[in-house]
Amino acid sequence: MTTWPILSVTTFLPLVGALIVYLSRGDDEAARRNSRWIALWTTLITFAVSVILVMRFDPSNPDFQFVEKANWLATGITYHMGVDGISLPLVILTTAVMPFCIIASWKAITSRVREYMMAFLILETLMIGTFSALDLVLFYLFFEGGLIPMFLIIGVWGGPRRVYASFKFFLYTLLGSVLMLLAIMALYWNGGTTDIPTLMHTAVPRSLQTWAWLAFFASFAVKMPMWPVHTWLPDAHVEAPTAGSVVLAAILLKMGGYGFLRFSLPMFPLASHDFAPLIFTLSAIAIIYTSLVALMQEDMKKLIAYSSVAHMGFVTMGIFAGTMQGVAGGVFQMISHGIVSGALFLCVGVVYDRLHTREIAAYGGLVNRMPLYAMTFMVFTMANVGLPGTSGFVGEFMTLLGTFKVSIPTAFFASFGVILSAAYALWLYRKVVFGALVKPSLMSMKDLTLRECVILFPMIALTILFGVYPKPVLDMSAASVQQLVNNYNTAVTAVKAAALLQ
Repeated sequence: MTTWPILSVTTFLPLVGALIVYLSRGDDEAARRNSRWIALWTTLITFAVSVILVMRFDPSNPDFQFVEKANWLATGITYHMGVDGISLPLVILTTAVMPFCIIASWKAITSRVREYMMAFLILETLMIGTFSALDLVLFYLFFEGGLIPMFLIIGVWGGPRRVYASFKFFLYTLLGSVLMLLAIMALYWNGGTTDIPTLMHTAVPRSLQTWAWLAFFASFAVKMPMWPVHTWLPDAHVEAPTAGSVVLAAILLKMGGYGFLRFSLPMFPLASHDFAPLIFTLSAIAIIYTSLVALMQEDMKKLIAYSSVAHMGFVTMGIFAGTMQGVAGGVFQMISHGIVSGALFLCVGVVYDRLHTREIAAYGGLVNRMPLYAMTFMVFTMANVGLPGTSGFVGEFMTLLGTFKVSIPTAFFASFGVILSAAYALWLYRKVVFGALVKPSLMSMKDLTLRECVILFPMIALTILFGVYPKPVLDMSAASVQQLVNNYNTAVTAVKAAALLQ
């Protein structure tokens, strides 16, 4: 039995690291070096503590574990933290990705290094807090708080149009979240509490379910992002620094999917069932439309950003299928996409550091100068396509399988996304890696450095491991997913039975 508040330690360690970075003094170069090392050690220690969470986690127990509760505000709002099989994989993904982001920024960021590292460490605390909060108000504070450091990361250290991209990102996501705040108030008035586990077992009137579901949907759909509120993502990705893009793709997008699993399905099961056809339609459009848009891109980051929207379409489709395979596949796809898309943005960062352009036309024949990079990029491209043997295949296959049981047309159209993803991903790979090495600017390109290998090789190992042996992730989430699906189906069946009796 854990006697120390391990979840709070995991959550707030990065904040302590940010404070140490702030207090570290020295001349400019020494301060920059110290900031990098403090940030790296903080993220590594946070990851080590989160590994203890995994070792002590009981996957057969569907309820929340490592629960911490303390009085906070007088109105019954508490500091309540805990994780289950759905949130723990996302916590581990967050703590595992952050050290890679710090290492990726080692030489790329040379101005305001202290502030940059502080922004990343504060962002890590807010992301872990989002996945661990068991109080609606606490969740909202963590969920919205993450906007601020990400806004600064894009707006201060981004590309030429960084101010436009950061404001667009901020306004889009804030607009949806204001509606969610109203829904949180309505749930408090209805249930008399903001405690998430209590609200999961509190009856919500049918009319309130509909409006609350739509309000939560407005926030989570923008965060995912779902079509048609996805347009902020390509701009944010293109302008963000490499590590900013990695965090955005690997973790921040998953907050939307996590929100659907934590709130929409368990708290509003009838509304979720009623609106499932809408989700299926939007997901199918997202998968096909954004894949076609990706085919037309000239910027490497924009292409991968549009592919992220398509892959998130599989997640929403699987979650709202309400089947065991669909929901479990959605959770797995979020973890897989976090690793694969994060690695793809790191791969773009590698060549951008050398040539300072992301234009696809500027590259060609890199396999002649960078064979190790070509091999690495190929693994992640294949995982992005969903090739069997990579983690991308498992998530897509399970979500399609789960959706097929509920809506054959949706699964049919979504499966075209697999073909289209092969089209744009292989086209990108052919343009960048293959062909003759004729451009003079590419003649002096150096292959992967030791630092870049340290970042990318563990991600290759995870991509292939989870593709061949997905059991660790699936087992961790199985009991919680089963309980969620059972409760959802029970609620829907009860309403159908009552309707037949009338």
